[in-house]
Amino acid sequence: MSFERDLLAILPRLRRFAASLSRDRADGDDLCQAALERGLKARDQWQPGTRLDSWMYRIMRNLWIDEARARQRAARTFAPEEAGAAIGHAGDRDIEAHVTLSDVDRAMQALPEEQREAIALVLVEGLSYKEAAQILGIPMGTLTSRLVRGRGALIELMGEAA
Repeated sequence: MSFERDLLAILPRLRRFAASLSRDRADGDDLCQAALERGLKARDQWQPGTRLDSWMYRIMRNLWIDEARARQRAARTFAPEEAGAAIGHAGDRDIEAHVTLSDVDRAMQALPEEQREAIALVLVEGLSYKEAAQILGIPMGTLTSRLVRGRGALIELMGEAA
């Protein structure tokens, strides 16, 4: 498989991770695009036989950290999500699924960043603890602690939403 094809295959996972980091789908898409551009420019630095997804997650996370720092310096805030985002859903099932996803999304956004990253990589993206710890640059014990606290917080938050 080619680099580009492999990159396209992991694109949905990259978009989910970007949305999780940014807490906003539009910003997540921008972050994902920036990570893809950086990955394509640096493709000769990726070593075949290693995990492309882990490499791309690290690129994306580093970009997000840079962006968060720039935002803090500029003291900018994001505009709220457009009110009409739910327009166009057909049927009660779509609306119910959307509401459930929105509840989960809100609960994820309420988590501290370090817990949200750990949850997104392990529970959403399905990475192993070892892989997630490497991407985040933390020991596995720290990752495990963040996951336990994050899961507990999600359960509590989702209980409130139900």
